[in-house]
Amino acid sequence: MSTSVTSPKLLRLALSLIAAALAVIGFAACQPAQAPGPKLAEEIVVYSTSEEKMDAVFDAFTKETGVQVKLKHYESPEQAIKEIRAGAAYDILTLESQFVPAAIAEGLLAPIDYRNMTNFKNISADFRNLTYDPENKHTVPFSWGTAGLVVRADRVAPPITRWADLWDPRYAGKVVGWLLPRWTLGAVLKSLGYSANTEDPAQLEEALQRLLVLKPNAIWLSGDQESLAPELVDGSAAFGLGWSYDYAIAHGQNAAVTYILPEDGALLWLDNFVIPANSPNKTTAELFLNFLLRPEIAGQVVNVDFYAMPNDAAAPHIDPAILKDPVIYPTNQQLKNAEILLPLSAEGQKLHDEIWERFLKAGK
Repeated sequence: MSTSVTSPKLLRLALSLIAAALAVIGFAACQPAQAPGPKLAEEIVVYSTSEEKMDAVFDAFTKETGVQVKLKHYESPEQAIKEIRAGAAYDILTLESQFVPAAIAEGLLAPIDYRNMTNFKNISADFRNLTYDPENKHTVPFSWGTAGLVVRADRVAPPITRWADLWDPRYAGKVVGWLLPRWTLGAVLKSLGYSANTEDPAQLEEALQRLLVLKPNAIWLSGDQESLAPELVDGSAAFGLGWSYDYAIAHGQNAAVTYILPEDGALLWLDNFVIPANSPNKTTAELFLNFLLRPEIAGQVVNVDFYAMPNDAAAPHIDPAILKDPVIYPTNQQLKNAEILLPLSAEGQKLHDEIWERFLKAGK
């Protein structure tokens, strides 16, 4: 009968392996369970002022997360705010800067949890911490653009360069204005060398008198009209206050249409993403906004929407032709005297409203 004897060396090796295995098992047992990710909503609703062509971006988010994104369109910021005030539940709202402070003061907007918004670092410093929302506690800058002069170059001489050209007697009856108080008063104030956001009663009175001179000599469009393109294309107007959007439409129909950022100072707009306080899906909304701020996704949005985004990291992903288009991305020289329309104080808003009311009633 033979006897098998295990060598001391092999025994020691076996015991070492067993001890190591037990140590691993013990270590794993002591570790806390991996925290699950946040529970995501099945669907979020984005309420926006325009029909952004973002289906591909929405689909990409759905493919990655399983969350459906539904886009709804509102006619005006006032309408959207009124609905939210009445209890309508949306997850994300696009809101122009001048409407933000009042919405915050009413408690209509939720504070943003930036633990879910790590890509906010991609937002340009020029668009952060603006006076209407210091530290961006409630707003994520989304897109921006300009208001200037949309011109039929074949109907003016010499070239139009300033807001002040609206008062050139040669074009009486051939210029377009809008019944939009902040934009129109802003342009008049810039033509006088004042801030578009002034609350100085004397400066506003001077702007009113200048506006009254223009009133009988302009074609006035209501805010309900989509664009001044028809007036330029049919030849009834030579130029007027407009946005890059107006230029794109009119230029597509007549190559003689150009876009001028006035030397006396263009006006700027900035749309923000905000999350309504009654959103039922706040965390999912934040994660979606974080997704939109990824450089490649932001670049994709610009490439289909043709609006500038204040996302520095997106530049390599934007069509070079868009980046070089001064209508979409104006140069620093073109923006030298530009000014963003900012919210007014309660007293300042009252002064602006009174001036505008006097303008509307004059000559009736």
